[in-house]
Amino acid sequence: MTSVVVLDYGSGNLRSAERALARTGAEVTVTADLSAAADCDGLVVPGVGAFAACMRGLNAVRGGTVVWDRLRKQRPVLGICVGMQILFERGLEHGEETDGLGILAGDVTRLHAPVVPHMGWNTVEVPDGSCLFKGVEDQRFYFVHSYAAREVPDALVTTAEHGERFAAAVERGVLSATQFHPEKSGDAGAQLLHNWVRSL
Repeated sequence: MTSVVVLDYGSGNLRSAERALARTGAEVTVTADLSAAADCDGLVVPGVGAFAACMRGLNAVRGGTVVWDRLRKQRPVLGICVGMQILFERGLEHGEETDGLGILAGDVTRLHAPVVPHMGWNTVEVPDGSCLFKGVEDQRFYFVHSYAAREVPDALVTTAEHGERFAAAVERGVLSATQFHPEKSGDAGAQLLHNWVRSL
């Protein structure tokens, strides 16, 4: 059975992610144990709230080390919401600049939109060649965020629009990430998670 670890570093909607991933048929564990995170078939890095708080939590359990190590060894990682944002070089929130993991180039900054946060269902524009979105017919997903990345070099980028166009998902080799919450996105999110687990 495919093993998936949801990394528990004090941030994220852990139980709903666990339940959604378990419905794909994977054996899912929620843990801060770095050995388990290193050895599983797929690692999920969740995240809710502020970029800086998530980085503090991740650093406290040395989670960044296991993410980097997995990617160097070509082992899959999926970031969700702020778990996607912290993959970038920097986050700028409330005048505070925080270093991210620096796996993806670029900054995460406040959305320029009439209404922030961007909360609710939105459509996405999927590029050709996406593995995450293969067979996903209803391409509406559930978002809750005020900050986002824009351009992502050297990656396959799915976009959405809320005041401006932003990165809704990123695929680069064994690294995948979504700004939206697939675990809250009904059948479309379930299909996306199934695609990811099937790729492990």
